[in-house]
Amino acid sequence: MSRIGYKTVTIPDGVDVKRDGNDVTVKGPKGTITRTFSPIITMKVADGEVNFDRPDNNNKTRALHGTTRANFNNMVEGVTKGFGKTLKLVGVGYRAQLKGKLILSVGYSNPVEMEVPSTLEVEVPDNNTINISGISKQEVGDFAAEIRAVRSPEPYKGKGIRYENEHIMLKEGKTGK
Repeated sequence: MSRIGYKTVTIPDGVDVKRDGNDVTVKGPKGTITRTFSPIITMKVADGEVNFDRPDNNNKTRALHGTTRANFNNMVEGVTKGFGKTLKLVGVGYRAQLKGKLILSVGYSNPVEMEVPSTLEVEVPDNNTINISGISKQEVGDFAAEIRAVRSPEPYKGKGIRYENEHIMLKEGKTGK
């Protein structure tokens, strides 16, 4: 059984936490994040630490307890350090460009253009690498998954867009008799 919800979240220097009912705003050196939490879980801010408590032990409340604490911790970590993901393009002729929009040439007849969200920073250091960074772990992960879904890695040659440390299990092709 997980006990993540009972762990205290320490608020580092330079980070400001404000509550307005169920809305929690965390402001730090990298930016500001606001999120609405469930009214079931109670949040106590005192002496640079935040604790979360649940009223009962039913399954939904226990799951919500740990999720609420994890989401709040990610907000604090996002405004102090930030989050990032790196994607690699593997395949002959596969490349990425950043010209206002993210342009992916991944084997389709036309390049795929993707609008970059204003809250994220996207860099293309070389033709086969895309770096995504931002203060919201959810937005970074969602946009990285959107890019990966344009051309997921296929299991025979391994071509496609993959996360930096992702390992693709390659299948054996047909064998001739």
